[in-house]
Amino acid sequence: MAVQPNPAKNTDNNAGAALMLGVFLCAGLLGLGFILAKAAVDVKEYERSVTVKGLAEREMSADVVIWPIQFTEASNDLGALYGALDDSTNKIKSFLLTNHIAGEDISVSAPAITDKSAQQYGNNGAAEFRYTALQSVTVYSKNIGAVRAVMGELSELGKQGVVITRGDYQAQTEYLFTGLNEIKPAMIEEATKKAREVANKFAADSDSTLGKIKRASQGQFSISPRDKNNPHIKKVRVVSTVEYYLSD
Repeated sequence: MAVQPNPAKNTDNNAGAALMLGVFLCAGLLGLGFILAKAAVDVKEYERSVTVKGLAEREMSADVVIWPIQFTEASNDLGALYGALDDSTNKIKSFLLTNHIAGEDISVSAPAITDKSAQQYGNNGAAEFRYTALQSVTVYSKNIGAVRAVMGELSELGKQGVVITRGDYQAQTEYLFTGLNEIKPAMIEEATKKAREVANKFAADSDSTLGKIKRASQGQFSISPRDKNNPHIKKVRVVSTVEYYLSD
């Protein structure tokens, strides 16, 4: 005699299987939720950061000087004017050579001649001289000490009749520092180290632990006179900006 299946028993088995599947799904979802929540907390903590700056400075002596000696001449005769220019130029070059400035460091520019009678404006009728000229003898030297010593003796040229002009922007002395590439690596290292010192202090004060660098940027190097009375002494500076991760 064949045994008939019991519909109630099959229903109970299906319900039990569904219940077990639901339990497993809930447990899995709860576990996944915990993992995701923990990951979110970890990511949030890992994204905490602090941005600091580190400064490095050096005082360096200029290694190149550009010294334009500008002078003027005036005459009513153009030929005489050029003769006077040559005479003053020779006096300046002789003065420089006598004071230990190398000949290869001396250059002479072409003169700028003004003919006042050819000008279309202004009242030139009262001008004493028709022609005026402006010329420069320029010293480009790495011997800063020798050039600065000669600058203090410039009045000797006035005694020889050379009319030196002052105050013109083009006649200003320039001091250059050309050794930046030699000190760049050490200055960048110093700026970065100082930035980390600041970050460590911040982390300690906030009960945090300093992590790895998140991002960093290096500012441009600047070179400027230390002060207006010592333009031959340069202040070189650079600022590094560094962002570090923080964790508890």
